[in-house]
Amino acid sequence: MARLDYSRLQLLTSYVLTIGFFTYIHLKFVVRRPVILGVVPNGSLGTLPTFDRVIWHVVPSPDAPTPRFEGVVVDLHAEHGDAWSSRIAAFALEGTPVYHVKQAIEQLSGRVEIEHLSENTLGALNPNDLYLKVKGAFDMMMALIALAFLSPLLITVAILIRLDSPGPALFKQQRTGFRAKPFTVYKFRTMHQSAATPNDERHSAITQDGDPRITRAGALLRRTRLDELPQLLNILKGEMSMIGPRPEAVALTKWYEKEIPFYHYRHIIKPGISGWAQVNQGHVSDVNDVREKLNLDFYYVKNFSAWLDILIVLKTIRTMASGSGAK
Repeated sequence: MARLDYSRLQLLTSYVLTIGFFTYIHLKFVVRRPVILGVVPNGSLGTLPTFDRVIWHVVPSPDAPTPRFEGVVVDLHAEHGDAWSSRIAAFALEGTPVYHVKQAIEQLSGRVEIEHLSENTLGALNPNDLYLKVKGAFDMMMALIALAFLSPLLITVAILIRLDSPGPALFKQQRTGFRAKPFTVYKFRTMHQSAATPNDERHSAITQDGDPRITRAGALLRRTRLDELPQLLNILKGEMSMIGPRPEAVALTKWYEKEIPFYHYRHIIKPGISGWAQVNQGHVSDVNDVREKLNLDFYYVKNFSAWLDILIVLKTIRTMASGSGAK
């Protein structure tokens, strides 16, 4: 900026080394150290869940000495006496974050449990409209760039699929999308073609462990998630996003809606190629697993932001490299 001479190579190298150094420090020391959270034992806290690296330290009395806390967990909806109220205020004045118990558990688990309709109003769970529009424009731009650069790979994969087994390279399926509207999703075909009857429509939409319908090429595509790349076309059509809850087959959506309350509310944002539930849970088919997936989806909707999307992108890269969670 001061028009001083500098080396672009040295500037870039220094930047990469600095990022690498601080990433190493973070992974080596910060991520592994235990987190001590104080607990004010009033209200309806109940039994707090167990998390890796989290140490719950119950504060026995308002005047009891305590170690240094990373945060204090309180039932803020409960009535506290004057002594406890003063101690909670003292924690805040000391710079110690004070969390409502439900907020703390949501942030630690990455899940939002929905139990009552009053906790699931659209006013509380609607995503940020401005970011939703900005993200939609960014998704289309990234999809165009990705299709331009990945077109040789897409053609190669399509040829491999045709050589591996008879049938088209692309697989089309009706899935439930934005605002519960059905749309046609595109994927690379990873299974042998079979004629599914209406009676087994739901069963055919579920992929089991070691599913015999999966082709040799399909196993590789599923493990690396390359079978999802044609959904870039869905993004260009405005039907999907890069990041969001995964769209389910219409037959499965109808089944889940009957079994799980509030299931349709996951459709208040566009579905994505990757999402918070995918990088934390992987592929699921059992109803109980879908309930857990819904909790993860609601965490994403409630914390809908660019920072969470960046975290999902990084986790997706790790998932693609390891092949975990694929079926």
